[in-house]
Amino acid sequence: MLYLRYLVAENAMMVWVVDYKDLQVFQSVATTLHLGRVSQQLHMSASTLSRRLSKIEQEVGACLIDRGVSPWQLTPAGELFRQYVEQTLSSWQQLRRNVSQHISDLAGSLTLYCSVTASYSVLADVLSRFREQYPRVDLRVHTGDAAESIARVEAGDADVVIAARPESLAAHLTFKTIAHSPLLFIAPKSINSVAALHHTPIDWSQVPMVLSEQGLARTRVNQWFQGQGIEPHVYAQVSGNEAIVSMVALGVGVGVVPELVLRNSPMANRVRIMPIQPELEPFAIGLCARAERLSDPLVHALWKTAAL
Repeated sequence: MLYLRYLVAENAMMVWVVDYKDLQVFQSVATTLHLGRVSQQLHMSASTLSRRLSKIEQEVGACLIDRGVSPWQLTPAGELFRQYVEQTLSSWQQLRRNVSQHISDLAGSLTLYCSVTASYSVLADVLSRFREQYPRVDLRVHTGDAAESIARVEAGDADVVIAARPESLAAHLTFKTIAHSPLLFIAPKSINSVAALHHTPIDWSQVPMVLSEQGLARTRVNQWFQGQGIEPHVYAQVSGNEAIVSMVALGVGVGVVPELVLRNSPMANRVRIMPIQPELEPFAIGLCARAERLSDPLVHALWKTAAL
């Protein structure tokens, strides 16, 4: 039950607590000024209604209705209270109308896929806004390797995925960017962990690299090494960017991860970012779906909710 505090006494500034149903009861009585008719309108017995009015007057601390005359009359305090009740109920009804305009009756279910990091760093904000506006839509979130995201939506295993935009987006897919994330070279915090990093300039062919098995990050790292004319020493290949941060923190080698992953990693304070030139092209993170699915009201609603 929602309660409000009201101030009505002209001279005493009295305070009381009344709920909205009591306000509606008083409004009906103040309009009709007849116990029997109001009882019928509210489907409430005359004795119950009389007790309700007495309770309101007790909480207000003043007599609001003169019951000794026929028809009843409002006392000066009752007239002041009536004005306040009408203003309050009008404001409450307007608030409910405004709120209802932002809440949709759209119902159904959507399946989303993303990495664990994306689920709390990107998806959380999107879903928070979406649930406020579409509370009846059931969202089923599956997490896994970010490199599998595009394949999931292409195969129809997910309605929408959160992923890095691929360098070449298939014609039957559509993408909406909602964030950007630089792609970073990271090394162990201890300068003695990777001996090859002690040389100036760095002989990258001797640096043990910890890279993702597949995906956009691996593609861009390969392109970077090719552009430098270097054959990298790939020490380990892992599934998932989070594992790269962990292995680098343990001193295994140098890795490449999106800044978004590093920022949310519990191991971030155990690695350091390497100022490498030329920098790798940053990731565009966003929603990806099959283009024809945008005609689905649920997918379209999620698409509208997400924003860069």
